[in-house]
Amino acid sequence: MNVETKDRAHVEAGYTAKDITVLEGLEPVRKRPGMYIGSTGPSGLHHLVWEVVDNSVDEAMAGYCTRIDVTLLADGGCEVVDNGRGFPVDEHPQYKGKSAAEVVLTVLHAGGKFGGGGYKVSGGLHGVGVSVVNALSTRLKLEVDRDGKRHRLEFRDGGKAVGKLEVVGEAPRGRTGSAVTFWPDAAVFDEVDFRAQTISERLQVYAFLNKGLEIRFKDERQGHDPTPQVFRYAGGIVDYVKHLNASKEPLFKRVASYSVAEEGQEVDIALQWNTGYYESIHSFANGIATIEGGMHEDGFRQALTNVVNKFARQRNLIKEGAENLSGEDVREGLTAIVSVRLTEPQFEGQTKAKLGNTAMRSLVARATNEKLAEWLEENPKEGGQVVQKALLAQRARVAAKHAKELTRRKSALDGAGLPGKLYDCSSRNPDECELFIVEGNSAAGSAVKARDPRTQAVLPIRGKILNVEKARVDKMLKNAEIQALIMAIGAGLSDDFDIAKIRYDKVIILADADVDGSHIRTLLLTFFLRQMKPFVEAGHIYVAQPPLYSAEVGTTKVYLKDDVARAQFIAEHPNYNKDFSRLKGLGEMNWEELKETTIDRDKRSLLQVTMEQASIADEICSVLMGDDVELRRHFIQTNAKDIRFLDI
Repeated sequence: MNVETKDRAHVEAGYTAKDITVLEGLEPVRKRPGMYIGSTGPSGLHHLVWEVVDNSVDEAMAGYCTRIDVTLLADGGCEVVDNGRGFPVDEHPQYKGKSAAEVVLTVLHAGGKFGGGGYKVSGGLHGVGVSVVNALSTRLKLEVDRDGKRHRLEFRDGGKAVGKLEVVGEAPRGRTGSAVTFWPDAAVFDEVDFRAQTISERLQVYAFLNKGLEIRFKDERQGHDPTPQVFRYAGGIVDYVKHLNASKEPLFKRVASYSVAEEGQEVDIALQWNTGYYESIHSFANGIATIEGGMHEDGFRQALTNVVNKFARQRNLIKEGAENLSGEDVREGLTAIVSVRLTEPQFEGQTKAKLGNTAMRSLVARATNEKLAEWLEENPKEGGQVVQKALLAQRARVAAKHAKELTRRKSALDGAGLPGKLYDCSSRNPDECELFIVEGNSAAGSAVKARDPRTQAVLPIRGKILNVEKARVDKMLKNAEIQALIMAIGAGLSDDFDIAKIRYDKVIILADADVDGSHIRTLLLTFFLRQMKPFVEAGHIYVAQPPLYSAEVGTTKVYLKDDVARAQFIAEHPNYNKDFSRLKGLGEMNWEELKETTIDRDKRSLLQVTMEQASIADEICSVLMGDDVELRRHFIQTNAKDIRFLDI
């Protein structure tokens, strides 16, 4: 097709100026919400809360706010109140007739974080935060206490102002600050019911990262406990490390901590070792969790290895001529928080998941080389315990290396075949393939009959796999069930895991909906989190949801996922007088039932396992799979009634 013919074709197809759509104001957000908040599912819904709270936290980081109150209202709204400076209420110079507060709430890329004197350090850098919240809400109300007056401004229907900013009375004596209340739009989101535990956990992290900041959370919705939760930590990230290690056994009581500030940049680090086998390093930049790490985390890791080896050599704890401890050896059982603040952070990608400032790597490394070395010299007993633990890890690493090599030789990657009990699919295109992990041969038999043999594979496991939270890699790799998992997925494990080599786009845990099934799911999720973390981070792990009940409506059998679905069914069928059938274990389901309810792509319901907050995921694994029975019981009792989706 030549150029002339192509142009003619476009004209004939009606592609003219009138076909160009221009979205103005907040319309782009309503049209494509996923571009701004990631999704319209639970994570996107809660992202609205984070955007509003981030503004208040920025006020705290700037030194103007000491308290934030977050309340889930009985009518489904969320209110965030702070005692900061309050939104600017004077007229914006570029928007005549509009207050600065209205501009911030209705114009994308408008805010106090793009230069000027509003904020030296802030978390929200894209400038679309609170305006996006406004766009995706049926109603938003702003109240500002400033200059002795209380100002109010309200929006409806996705960001349309109801009048102008007006003074509605006197502010309480001496009070300044803002109150933002919003009601998410049910036409935008899959659901608009906030999860209290998700918000509570995030607010606690904010409090840990901002020493002395008081954050209160209250849930006024029907059926929830209205008692406020108060988060305030005088020790800041030192308290954060203690909290993360509460479910573990610390190697020693002291928490090492140090801070350095120079030229508008701050480094704040706290660390403590425990007797476990996994490292838990969590990094933040301007209060944002950098779950993919970055320069600040790289600088810490490199300097940590250097400092511990230097200390060990000076104390003759490593024999003459012996190899140095590796970073992996030194970090075994380490819990650390690396928090930095800087004026011009460079984040990689819209998710802000990785910090790219090279200068920060140098600053963190210098701080660690100097300050941590001083701490080890001042605490030689604890330093010796760290080195001894690292030496044990070094010996285990050598043993694990041999075990890994043996596993590789047996694996499909080296052409030696797949585990014998795997019922593989015929397709070799990973993008369309999925693997069901089932417990027991009976359930496997039903799953094999119910599957699509072209794209769905089934791997039966026997009983409960090894609890990897309590085992080093060398012991773990001797476990037959874990070997089968590694070989089936085909991408290695731990530091050698290569996500490009995975054989299945989805790995689906299919277990009974009882206590034993829950335990099996937890063991498998712990294994994936600890040994195939990139697999979890990329969203490849799912949990199947076999129904608990069935009911007969006429000649049709209806399947009900859980007690909530059963109650809803009763409400919708008030005259239903038949018994509900409690479905038995997967192995006792006939394969037609299993296919229709759990395996058929068009009818099933899956939960995707995500890792938005790595430190919370790490804590959950440690609590559920650790030795502290009372802590585990408390966690289960607290969360059992609030589980609607997984977020670990």
